[in-house]
This record gives sequence, structure tokens and C-alpha cells, in this order.
Amino acid sequence: MSTSTSAAGLDISGKHKLSGLDHLRAFAIVFVFLFHYQFYGHPEWENKIGSFGWTGVDLFFVLSGFLIAGQLFNTVARGKSIAIKEFFIKRFFRIIPPYLVVITLYACIPFLREREHFAALWKYLTFTFNFGLDLHQTGTFTHAWSLCVEEQFYLLLPLAFWFFNYLKAGKKAIYLIAALFIGGFIIRYAGWHYFIEPVLSEDGMGAVWNEFIYYPTYNRLDGLLTGVSIAGVYTFCPHIKAKAVKYSNVLILTGFAILIASYFVATPQASFNTTMWGFPLISVGYGLVVAAVVSPGNIFYKLKLTITSQIATLSYGIYLIHKLMIHLTQNLLSAAGMNKNSNLMMLCCIISSVAGALVLRYAIEKPSLKLRDKVLLKWQGGQSLKHGEGVLMQENRF
Repeated sequence: MSTSTSAAGLDISGKHKLSGLDHLRAFAIVFVFLFHYQFYGHPEWENKIGSFGWTGVDLFFVLSGFLIAGQLFNTVARGKSIAIKEFFIKRFFRIIPPYLVVITLYACIPFLREREHFAALWKYLTFTFNFGLDLHQTGTFTHAWSLCVEEQFYLLLPLAFWFFNYLKAGKKAIYLIAALFIGGFIIRYAGWHYFIEPVLSEDGMGAVWNEFIYYPTYNRLDGLLTGVSIAGVYTFCPHIKAKAVKYSNVLILTGFAILIASYFVATPQASFNTTMWGFPLISVGYGLVVAAVVSPGNIFYKLKLTITSQIATLSYGIYLIHKLMIHLTQNLLSAAGMNKNSNLMMLCCIISSVAGALVLRYAIEKPSLKLRDKVLLKWQGGQSLKHGEGVLMQENRF
């Protein structure tokens, strides 16, 4: 990443490594793992740490909004048009191949399914799984809901950029972000009123809350919009960015304070307070942390740790396969006499999840990225011949 704080914005095109974000990616995937591990055999202490781990997904949303929008804003700021085809090629080869491998494992080997009821395959393949997701009917690979949200975001965001750029709307796009943010409150309130209030006293209320409040994309835009907003401010508002860089340590402490407050607001999870105020508070808290760690003056910007870098690199693979590996590891080792609730079992599950992610990384992800580069080289080469330009290849690791 460029250390410049000029109006050009943060360079997050992929040529520069944002070490601070690696720490956040690593934290997010560990937090999510701890949350999901509660639903298997686990040590008693794990509940105290993992209960708020569901917000790790919100951190991933903020990161996605910031990184993807930042690349697009950077393109617009340089006066260039957004290469929609190139964007989708990069997203496809980065996301889809390992995702398809995991779906194939679930579909073809029922023994690997962590719960009963595998959903209709077309829902996974079309990334519409998060709509109408009833946990009473589907229990396998349910964490794919967040991948659906992100894929829908990846589809719509560049098209929205292209549309606003075509209309020469410029900074008026901020009104769309504000409208979506405000609309989220209205939609969530309506969802609570019409779907949750009638079943508040019933035992299955939690599953209904997940189905109509937690999973649908239109209720979970806060994190993505927060990330997009930060990227926009850092690219087009240099005076605000300069102050954020100067006071980055104050910024990160404020973010932590908001996250602590959001813990009390959003506990218990399936509640009115979480529905209305928890999601935006969590997103803003994580957003301030993200805004801080990409500032050169922040302690986490300069701190480079091999372990967080490696975990961040494997985070997508861990997210995809960790439930499968926990289920498989606990079944096999408990049959051999190991206590499912032991610390040793948890350590074995962590190791197996990382091992599974390593297999995905080197057997699927890296070959897919190489194939992506060949496809881009061929396509960009053709484009360059048309325009008499050289080919510029940039590694996009996000």
C-alpha cells in the first residue's frame, strides 16, 4: 500500500499489501470459527468467547465493501472506465472454484454433512441460498448464506458504479448509500413486526429470526455500505482522510468502544435491539477499526506478523470447510475414545480445519488464480492490440 495520504486515495488495487487488514481477516475468521464451534462438542469456556463471534461475518462484510469499492473508486478517480468483464473474471476465479469443490463434497458424500437436510443444489449454485433459509429444513453448509450476500454485492456494485459513471452522477451516488442505509432500518422493522412479533413466545423464534432478519441480503447491507463509504471518503475527501490518518489511534479506540457497546445492545442475538440497532452499531464499530488500520500512523499498519498473514491467506478456505472438518474430526476421534468437549478435541479440529484450507489453497485456489492470469493476459492482450497499449497485470488477492 502506498504510504501517501494524498487525494489519490489508498492504493488497494492488489499491488500493495495492507498488513493491517490481514490482522482483521485473521481475527474475523477466528471469531467466526469460535462462534460455530459452540454448536458441536466444545469446552465450557468456549461459550464465553465465541458467543459474539457471529459478528466476524460483519467484519468480513466491511472489509469486502472497503476493498472492492476502493478498487473501483480508485479506477474512477484516475479517470478510467471500470472494466466490468475484468472485474467479474477476477471474482469468478477467486471465489467460485473452491466453493464448487466444497459443494461437490457435501453433495456426493453425505457422511461429511454436519447436519441433516442438504438444501436444493440450485440454491447454492445461484447464490440465493440466504433467502428463505429455514434451519428446521436445512442444516448443512448454512454458513454459505454470507457468501450469497457477498456474491450478490459483487454482482451489483460494479454495475451500480458503471451506471452512475454513465450518468455522470459523481458524488450524488452518496444519496444512494444513504437511502440504502436508512431503508435497512425500515425493512428490518417491518420484518420484525410482520414475522417475528407473532412468534415471540414460541420455541422456534430463533430460527424464524434467522430466516427473516439475519440471513436476507436486504437486512445485512450495513457492513458492506460502511466499507463502501470509508473507501469513498478516503478516495475523494482528502481533508477527512488526513484527519483520520492523524488520529488513527483515537479512531481505533472509538471503534473498540462502539463494539463493546454493541455487545450489550446485540445480546441476546435474536432480539429487537439487534435487529434495529445492533447491525449498524457493529458495522460502524468495525468500520472505524478498518479505517484506522489502513492509516500509516496506526500501530497495526506497521505491525507485520507471519501468523496473521498466513491465517488471512487461508481465511476463505477455512470459512468454506471448517464446519465439515469439525464434524468429521469429532466423529472420527470420538469413536476412538476422545472426549468431544475436551480442549484436545478443539485443538484437533483447529488443525484439521487449517489442513483442509491448505489443501483447498494449493490444490484449487492457486491453480485457479494461475488460470485466471492466463485468461486475463489473453483478454487484456487482445484489448491492448486494439488500443496500441501494453498489458498491465495486477494481482488481486481479495
